[in-house]
Amino acid sequence: MKDKSPIYLQQLILGENNPHHKPQNMKPKKSAIDLKGYALRQSMLLSEKTLAKRVKTNNFITDIANVCLFLTRAMKETFTPNHEIREFFNQCFQIGNKSLALVTVTGTIMGLVLTIQSRPVLVNFGAESMLPGMVAVSLIREMGPVITGLICAGKIASGMGAELGSMKVTEQIEAMEVSSTNPMKFLVVTRVWAATLMIPLLILYADGLGILGSWVGANLKGEVSFTLFFSQAFSHISFVDLLPAVLKSFFFGAVIGVVGCYKGYNAGRGTESVGKAANSAVVIASLLVLIVDLIAVQITDMI
Repeated sequence: MKDKSPIYLQQLILGENNPHHKPQNMKPKKSAIDLKGYALRQSMLLSEKTLAKRVKTNNFITDIANVCLFLTRAMKETFTPNHEIREFFNQCFQIGNKSLALVTVTGTIMGLVLTIQSRPVLVNFGAESMLPGMVAVSLIREMGPVITGLICAGKIASGMGAELGSMKVTEQIEAMEVSSTNPMKFLVVTRVWAATLMIPLLILYADGLGILGSWVGANLKGEVSFTLFFSQAFSHISFVDLLPAVLKSFFFGAVIGVVGCYKGYNAGRGTESVGKAANSAVVIASLLVLIVDLIAVQITDMI
């Protein structure tokens, strides 16, 4: 054996060179490698979140650009010759006549419920004679256009989205392009203009039925003649009440037609995309109807 130096023996006694020696009261500390790995994981997580938000933002901007291009192409095809008049009248029939029963029930119930709910309050204040005018103004200004627009958004926009979406899936749109038929003019322009023209007529029809339903509701607890009720109702309606309601109903129809056609025309290739197109068309069209109504009310209030 080699001689051990005094320093080596001292270190051996103190346990500094002893592999079996464990120092007492020494708590383990996180190493620099653990800190580096933790920082790396956090930075990767932050990068993933940032990338996801960036992708969502890019998709939103891309959707807006696609909508603008879709509208531009539809407007261009509107003012080019060789219009599809027969298909336009067919879509007017599909939108107007096929929605007539639903709008009839909706308009009648609107006036009936509004009268039943409002009559006791007016009776308490001794203002029962104001009931026909109040119901007529409420229906024509706000309730009639908005509720009928939402009903039409649910029926018409979903129908357009599902129909055009199924044509997209089954490649009928591509077949029309091959056969020298303009699908934008035949499918989109006709439906948008039919919705723009027919939905205001449906709204006016619902307003008239709402006033008729109000007369029925007024006769449930009393007796009011038909002539007296309608004369009082129309005496409170002015041109200022009717014009903004009619104008915004045209915008309701245009929004419903554009959204339904856009979602169906740009649907995916799978069968699942047909349901998604119809669902998103209803949601977006209903939301845009409310937004257009809000803008119209603000403009009318300023004027």
